[in-house]
Amino acid sequence: MAMVAVVFKVYPKEGDPIEATVDNIKAQMSPANVLVEDLAFGIKVAKVLFKFDDSSGSSSALEEQLRKVHGVGEIEVAEESLV
Repeated sequence: MAMVAVVFKVYPKEGDPIEATVDNIKAQMSPANVLVEDLAFGIKVAKVLFKFDDSSGSSSALEEQLRKVHGVGEIEVAEESLV
């Protein structure tokens, strides 16, 4: 069984501060790491890293959980690989 690492780019809902969204993600999902980066013109995006056993399913389940976190707007998979 291999470990999978997936990085999601998470954009906050319009008007929500990225810091509050990141705090909510950390409290509800326990990611391995979170980085906040400037995108452009004051827009920030969170890169959220999760690691999981490939036998436990796919990243789709994580993405669905992430969508339910308060403050999360758009999500895209930035990277996914075996570790």
